[in-house]
Amino acid sequence: MTDPVNEGLDPADMREQYRTTELSVADLAPEPIAQFSRWFKETATSPAIHEPNAMVVSTATPDGRPSSRTVLLKHYDRAGFVFFTNYDSRKGAELTANPYASLLFPWHPLARQVVVTGRAERVGRDETVAYFRTRPHGSQLGAWASRQSSVIASRAELLARYEELAARYPEGAQVPVPPEWGGIRVVPDAVEFWQGHENRLHDRLRYVREGGEGGETWRVERLAP
Repeated sequence: MTDPVNEGLDPADMREQYRTTELSVADLAPEPIAQFSRWFKETATSPAIHEPNAMVVSTATPDGRPSSRTVLLKHYDRAGFVFFTNYDSRKGAELTANPYASLLFPWHPLARQVVVTGRAERVGRDETVAYFRTRPHGSQLGAWASRQSSVIASRAELLARYEELAARYPEGAQVPVPPEWGGIRVVPDAVEFWQGHENRLHDRLRYVREGGEGGETWRVERLAP
């Protein structure tokens, strides 16, 4: 019997041949943040990519139960990759208990991916406040209105809380930074650059930090696709 849920649309039949330029070790920057910056700039100028700073953040509980969600990258430099969240959210709680994360940048229209793995740490409060002040007024209120990852009775409950906050802090008023809201920096210990090719013979080049956390040198290894 045909399953009506899948009738006429079989994901096993979906495939695409990637035809791109080879990525070699010689093409890479000396360290991963410089290489990420090259690709990020190319991605940001591509009309095919919507929100190039969107990334999938994966965390796990101490007993290894993973969870993933899409978050926006807000800053990167040689210290790591920064995003902002509610520390009481599921990802915040998991990172408190198990401070390691994976970041995936899925730039599919360019047949590229970047995967970052490393230790997660909270940014300083001054950095959090400085970023919060740049957010649109509505987003600042939203950070207060949403007790992220908690169960709520209805959308009406969420909107009522937002309207209450909007009355308390009208446009132009300074909204305080929620105490449970702030930045997370993922300090990479490995960064993989994936370039798709036809016949699934993709390039996978991975920088691995040497000398443990805080090490300043990187080796590059090629992975089988």
